[in-house]
Amino acid sequence: MDSRVMKLVGRVVILACAALLPVALLAQDTDKPAAPAAKRDSASKWDIFVGYSYLAPNAKIKGTVQGAPGSTYGQINFGGIMSVTRFFNRHLGVQIEGDEHIESEDWPVGSNNYSDNSNDDFAGGSAGVIYRIPMGNITPFVHALVGMEEVGSVYRTDTWGEVGTVGGGLDFRTPFFYRHFSVRLIQGDYQYIEADSTAIRAYRISSGLVYSFGAIAPPPPVTLMCEAGSANGGASVFPGEAVTVASVTGAVQPEMNVLYSWTGTGVTGKGARATVDTAMLAPGSYSVHGLVKEGKPGKEGLKPGESAECVASFTVKAFEPPTISCAAVPGTIKPGESATIQATALSPQSRPLTYTYGATAGTVTGSGNTATFNSAGAPSGAVGITCNVSDDKGQIATANTSVAIMQPYIPPPARTQALCATSFKKDKKRPTRVNNEAKACLDDVALNLRKHPDARAVVVGQSDADEKARQALAERLEAQKRHPQPVEDAAAQRAVNTKDYLVTEQGIDASRVSVATSPTDDQMVENYLVPAGAAFSVDVPGTKMVNEAVAKPHPRKPLPAKKHLKKQVKKAAQ
Repeated sequence: MDSRVMKLVGRVVILACAALLPVALLAQDTDKPAAPAAKRDSASKWDIFVGYSYLAPNAKIKGTVQGAPGSTYGQINFGGIMSVTRFFNRHLGVQIEGDEHIESEDWPVGSNNYSDNSNDDFAGGSAGVIYRIPMGNITPFVHALVGMEEVGSVYRTDTWGEVGTVGGGLDFRTPFFYRHFSVRLIQGDYQYIEADSTAIRAYRISSGLVYSFGAIAPPPPVTLMCEAGSANGGASVFPGEAVTVASVTGAVQPEMNVLYSWTGTGVTGKGARATVDTAMLAPGSYSVHGLVKEGKPGKEGLKPGESAECVASFTVKAFEPPTISCAAVPGTIKPGESATIQATALSPQSRPLTYTYGATAGTVTGSGNTATFNSAGAPSGAVGITCNVSDDKGQIATANTSVAIMQPYIPPPARTQALCATSFKKDKKRPTRVNNEAKACLDDVALNLRKHPDARAVVVGQSDADEKARQALAERLEAQKRHPQPVEDAAAQRAVNTKDYLVTEQGIDASRVSVATSPTDDQMVENYLVPAGAAFSVDVPGTKMVNEAVAKPHPRKPLPAKKHLKKQVKKAAQ
């Protein structure tokens, strides 16, 4: 091979490696998730390597003078290498390799690229075995090869000989072209060359690009698992609660495009997750079907193992019915009064509630959780109250309470009430006159009449046996027309005198005071308060009403004072 051609090839390979090496390193930061090698894809079946190679031989050139120019082989900076490898499993394969290293003869003496061994060249081909250890994106390897090598120099003709090569290297897989390209970061070999009875030991360092294709075994099929859940942590929800379906995909090759699709009632999916709108779903069991496909864009799922399905199930539960309790406050009322009906309802799923009420008698008004029972028109006794509540799903709950209506109050019949009594026994001269001792009693009678404006008073006079006897004798004499004075009824006179005090001294209306007599043997006046509706003659039997046209009250005049009393009063006045 011409040295200029070789130099051009070497420079192209060097530049290519230098440009791709940083990209390959940065490829580790791609946003595609790294998967274990066993799940991502199988190791390649074929590897083709092309790259730059540096050779450092160490031997004397046979037939030259010791120390003369070109007497030893020098390092060769310009070289190319290529190999084709066929793997039979993930680790072991056979390899054919060829390389060529030529030292340029165009460099002027004294320049940086000048070599005393100008125009040295090594070229050959070998075959052998290779062992690799795939580790995701990194693959280290070792190989051992034997073959033939042509060794040449300006000082001698080219000679073929045997060559043995042992060494290893490190490949880094890039994301380019669906991960078919790798960068061989380094390959280091030791070579032993036997040419023209000369043993040459050489060290070779190479770097370049590896194109991989084929697979030892098809990649594992894609797997898809999905599960339905909700905010409460389970797969059983009430209508309106959101259901989320999460999926886990396995054995997806990062270099492939992945598409997800979801089907089901009310299902919307985006990527590896889906949601279900359950607002319009009837109670029952439902399923969400998921499908994942991988492959090259536009060709996802066309090959076996590039698609997988999953099914996630969930249950929509029926809304639980509401509950209600109610109470009447107060529980016992009088006829015509009202009571407050308090209802306490609860929807387990916080559905909107509507209240209604009913009663076996009377009326109930109200539409919220508080209503009013009106007992107007209801009979006495227990009245049943019904409290109803319904939710927006038509589910109903009922509770009952009662209100006790008391019997209507019937006041007792009005009865005559005995008040105080006054005595007329002390005044021997005027036994029918109302004296000052009676004022306290009569003032109390007047006070009661003022407190009860619809009541009246009855004043009942009494007389003793002597007075009755004198009255009876006077009545006989009058009947015989032998009595010179009018007959006086002491009991009636005491009664009318008492009434006169109430009318004149206390200002009581005369129509509110009646006078009567009693057969009781005493010198007393008994005073009674007669409420409206009371029957005095029934409550106090045996009395007799006084004819006030005949019995007239006597004026309240003091007795004439005795002479010695007049003198004492006059002396006291001085």
